[in-house]
Amino acid sequence: MKIGFDAKRLFNNFTGLGNHSRTTVDILTEYYPDNHYLLYTPKIRHNAVTDKYTEHKCCRTILPHGLLRGSAWRTFGLAKAARKDGVDIFHGLSNELPARLDIPSVVTIHDVAFKTFPDMYHAIDRFTYDKKWRHACRIADRIIAISESTKQDIIRFYGVDPARIDVVYQPVNDIYYTADKGICPQSLAQYAANPYMLYVGSINSRKNLLGIVKAIQLLPKEIQIPLIVIGDGREYKQKVLDYITEHKLQDRIIFSPEKVGTEGLRYLYSNARLLVYPSFYEGFGLPVVEALLSKCPVVTSNVSSLPEAAGPDSLLVDPASIEDIAEKLKILLTDDPLRESIIEKGYRYAMDSFSPKVLADRLMEVYSKLA
Repeated sequence: MKIGFDAKRLFNNFTGLGNHSRTTVDILTEYYPDNHYLLYTPKIRHNAVTDKYTEHKCCRTILPHGLLRGSAWRTFGLAKAARKDGVDIFHGLSNELPARLDIPSVVTIHDVAFKTFPDMYHAIDRFTYDKKWRHACRIADRIIAISESTKQDIIRFYGVDPARIDVVYQPVNDIYYTADKGICPQSLAQYAANPYMLYVGSINSRKNLLGIVKAIQLLPKEIQIPLIVIGDGREYKQKVLDYITEHKLQDRIIFSPEKVGTEGLRYLYSNARLLVYPSFYEGFGLPVVEALLSKCPVVTSNVSSLPEAAGPDSLLVDPASIEDIAEKLKILLTDDPLRESIIEKGYRYAMDSFSPKVLADRLMEVYSKLA
């Protein structure tokens, strides 16, 4: 089978959507190497991460030829290129499909946060995203939602027949399935040498970092270990920093001065007392799964997709309740037998639910419906 991908994010984005694109191609080439995988991209940012795919024996990278370039080629020229290359199935990995696509197609929808949290997005961005998502949901033969929660959002906002939607969870970087414990980021070594809690993710109002900071204030002083924050933001981050300064919490909330990379994240998860992730909305909640696979217990929200990511044994909270967050943190910081039980059960849940072989098989099941 010849499968084409919109690989712009794979070659040019090194966070969420780019990571998803790469791990998707990784598990397919690992478990289904007899297929041919065509990676369509308007450009390539060459580095050690992306060069792996240009040199992969199962993959062929296709760049624009002719007058159309950049986003114009991706929107209006990609379908013609895929048809010319004899692609059997085209998969839009990041919420979009090209115009005039006339071969069997799949699109992965990650979330509709611009509809559930519209205040976080400029009006023009909301309009653009909505147009792209709507087009993809209309023309795709199959739609992949990365969680049951996202599936319900697609049905709610775009009126899609549920029978057209398949749920396939997001793959995780393969380091999380190995015994590799990662490497401590040098810039955080002095903090990681002692007990700490961990937050991983963008710093915006939806992710609720300020709620975490306020919950830490409610903890008894003797268990107020530092929180290491991995992520960045703008206006909301400044709001959090102002609150920290006002309440003299600088020794309790530690912001990473640099991007720590996959090896650094693996180390921080593996050695943290817990991950705290009380987001108000997530399409999937990748840090939760990464933590569970690293045997790091999780406190996360009881809303959107997060109960799916966390499983039945993690501690769930109402993200709007500072008191609830504080209470669950206190439990994991003081009850060691329960913490150990949660770690083992969470690890087993994550290995069973998010193993790369299981997810690769589910993707191929989706493709087989169109073959």
